[in-house]
Amino acid sequence: MPSPNGCYVGPSFLAVANPGFEQGEQGWVWGDGTGVATGNPHTGRCNAYLDAGRERQVRQVVTASGKGMYDVSAWIAAGGPRGAFQVRVNGAPAGEVAVADRSFYSRHTVSRVALRKGDRMEIVFASGGAWVNVDDVMLSPAAPADPRVTSSDPLLAEMFEWAKRKANSWVHLPGTVGPLNVDERQPSGSGTAAYAPSYWAGYAHRSGYYARDTAHQVAGAQILGLIEENKTMLGSFAASAVAAHVYYPVWAYNFDARTYLSIDYHSPDFFVREVPAPFELVEKTEQAYRWSGDAFYIDDAMWDFCRHTTMEFVEEHDRLKPNGVAEGTGRGIFQGAASYNEGSGEQLVEAGDAFASQYRAYLAASALAAARGEEEQAARYADRAVELRRYFHHGWVANQGAAMTRAYDLSGAPLSGWGRENSWFMPMKRLLLPGPRNDAYLDYIDEMAGGAGKPVNIEAITYLPDTFFANDRDEQAWKWMRHVYDHRNDRHPVAAQGINGDYPEVAFTLVSQTVEGLMGFRPDAPRARVSTRSHLPRDIDWVRADNIPVGDGFFGLRHDGTHRSTLTNATSKAYTWQARFPGDHRTVRADGRPHEFQRRALHGSVHTCVNVRIPPGGTATVEIDRE
Repeated sequence: MPSPNGCYVGPSFLAVANPGFEQGEQGWVWGDGTGVATGNPHTGRCNAYLDAGRERQVRQVVTASGKGMYDVSAWIAAGGPRGAFQVRVNGAPAGEVAVADRSFYSRHTVSRVALRKGDRMEIVFASGGAWVNVDDVMLSPAAPADPRVTSSDPLLAEMFEWAKRKANSWVHLPGTVGPLNVDERQPSGSGTAAYAPSYWAGYAHRSGYYARDTAHQVAGAQILGLIEENKTMLGSFAASAVAAHVYYPVWAYNFDARTYLSIDYHSPDFFVREVPAPFELVEKTEQAYRWSGDAFYIDDAMWDFCRHTTMEFVEEHDRLKPNGVAEGTGRGIFQGAASYNEGSGEQLVEAGDAFASQYRAYLAASALAAARGEEEQAARYADRAVELRRYFHHGWVANQGAAMTRAYDLSGAPLSGWGRENSWFMPMKRLLLPGPRNDAYLDYIDEMAGGAGKPVNIEAITYLPDTFFANDRDEQAWKWMRHVYDHRNDRHPVAAQGINGDYPEVAFTLVSQTVEGLMGFRPDAPRARVSTRSHLPRDIDWVRADNIPVGDGFFGLRHDGTHRSTLTNATSKAYTWQARFPGDHRTVRADGRPHEFQRRALHGSVHTCVNVRIPPGGTATVEIDRE
């Protein structure tokens, strides 16, 4: 897929020799005071070391056999400042980052290095006033899309640029040969394989992608143009959700997209599985379809997964408390956990995050069935969603605020209080009806997540902006986006993971939360529709996003506060744009002229909605009078 600047990122034309230094000094040029050590690897057995001194260097030259644009990353630790990581092309500087003054490993990236056939790319590590260790050098194809954000708030533009570059650095070059089954117990892995189009979604010291992380990263990946990667990863999970697994997808794959990650999979009867995951993967299948318009997501293989998940999976996992709600066993993650909250110690049978994800899966299945032309099936799924939500409010949940039900345990007792994921997923998926109960619970979530119940792991906190954007709590959503970004350089509680910003979910979700969250951008490529709704908080006057990939082209969107929006259509077809504005407004103008509009209740609040047709290459501006 061509990027907006005309560059084409195709198959891998590069390979770094001995990227983890497991073959000793092979492939690298070693200066004085450098070598291979075994005392401080990031993964595997070996790492490169550079003693203190400005002349200490380790380098490798790679010759490009084709055209492309690439990111170069490495895990680096240092005993002090002034180390450097450089990339040169044909002897000229192409990018450099300073090595962080951290004695533990963190990830460093030189982004968007352009190469032509025959170019010589040199990767150089240099020490400064202290020792430097290097491991796990990685090449990534620069993402096909290069979305860009500008804003009246420099922090937002800075945040998006960091997140875009960091997320892209996790993408694998298809065909790269890498290790399998690397984890903290097996740091050297169990062999090698050619990697499929994929990106990291999970711990960086494990050689695979996880169902839960992938689900939360799909939208960010789409915005970066990682179409093939999403198809590979979602397709692999769908293929594993077979009768032998009682229709659970496996929890994690190696990057070859064929081998189950061994730390999480021991046998068809003993592998990690959590009830919300299959439902989230159905939801994200529909989301990826709306973004891309790719028929892959409604073809029989993916549809069979969605159908089995929303039918047989529910039937097979509704035995202990029969009520149409999929259950866990209450016996831990290798037997089937009801909730994503693995650390609570509670023996949960039904949990709010699984219930909410099942509800969203029904809605997604309804939309996918309609896209396949199966209107009766679509209606049945829509009815199931309505009935499930009705049961939630009139049979499953009780009370509000801290006392609201968020799970049931093995004894059949309802549980309330703070449940982390099984608390915030209920409003995040809009399972809770708008009103006092929803409002009180959002207040409770904000209070707990900012105080006594604050998650220690940053990846859990990445859900909070989504939760508050989904409920039009824009100030709180923006607060939690800033919190995630402000703490990106803090040490992650899992030591091998490095810093918070080196957890892949952090960057991918900040990308999607900017475009889908702050900008309220919702594409529907198959039906040539786009809707927008500004969620800008009071302290951001305007924001503009360019090169947002949808279908076969791109869109640009600008919001001025919540009163004016401008959309540019750079696709090959006319799109219908529904510009949404919170509140009941009397006067609407499109391109400076009065325009008809409608009032709609969206998740419990009135919005003024304007439909405008934008031809290919066209731009339209819609605004309401500020009152």
